[in-house]
Amino acid sequence: MTRARDDRRLTEGGLEAVLRRGDFAITAETGPPDSADPSAVLSRAGCLKGLADAVNVLDGAGARAHLSPLAAAAILARAGIEPVLQFTMRDRNRLALQADVLGAAALGVPSILCLTGDRVETGDQPDAKPVFDLSSSAFIAVVRQMRDQSSFPSGRKIEVPPRLLIGGADAPHDPAPDFTADALRGKIDAGIDFVQTQYCFDMAVLRRYMARLRDLGIAERVGILIGIGPLASARSARWMTENLYGVHVPDAIVRRLDQAADPAAEGRAICVELIQELQDIAGVAGAHLMAPHSEEASAQVISGSGVLKNRRSAV
Repeated sequence: MTRARDDRRLTEGGLEAVLRRGDFAITAETGPPDSADPSAVLSRAGCLKGLADAVNVLDGAGARAHLSPLAAAAILARAGIEPVLQFTMRDRNRLALQADVLGAAALGVPSILCLTGDRVETGDQPDAKPVFDLSSSAFIAVVRQMRDQSSFPSGRKIEVPPRLLIGGADAPHDPAPDFTADALRGKIDAGIDFVQTQYCFDMAVLRRYMARLRDLGIAERVGILIGIGPLASARSARWMTENLYGVHVPDAIVRRLDQAADPAAEGRAICVELIQELQDIAGVAGAHLMAPHSEEASAQVISGSGVLKNRRSAV
């Protein structure tokens, strides 16, 4: 559940309302297109309307330029799809970041996710100049000040503060005996209200990780959404294990994909099973579905998971 807050100016979006109720939340993501046509945004993400509680809009994923994520988020909001606007520290200095925070709130974006961002060397224009003026934790603190104190870091007043739910990232892993979750604790202290994690397909590891967060008193302070996704094939599962930091797809899942007549369908079925298992892990507030350029697969998983039906049945 998100932390209690006395700031009555905040207008709840759907994601915040779900977290406050203690329902299992479902978020997904979409990548802005390589196009100036606004309909291209909706052709990708429209399938998630009415299914995902919110849809993350990626900010220069892979260190590549696409349609402005702020513009894409505004297009989604106007179409009735709640966006979570991602902010990376790679491309803008603190002045530009603060301006876009106000712009996002003005355009009806209710939530943001604060990230470091992929390094420019990994993208298709490696000669670009990176910025990294602020760390993600420092930016989180700036946004909280803008929201809760109605002021810029300089002390200059903001007439109408940005009404934003603030998110941060985390990476579940098998905790060492001396693990104290200082990085996550620091983001919570800086001001995040929810967490979306890196992919985690190993539920045994996740159970141990969440147990440690509960023991540390962290899980009760912030809504934690675990990153999963519908795997397209055994090859893609192996690639993720080999190339994505901290990600391990268990051998049992890889074998299922290898042996399936329709690997993509099997990947969706596995993702549904993982969502159902996540609902039984104490401290997990929801699932964050990541499926690059496969929003329809995420929509099918959400429908198949029964999460929304279970909410209606509980009313």
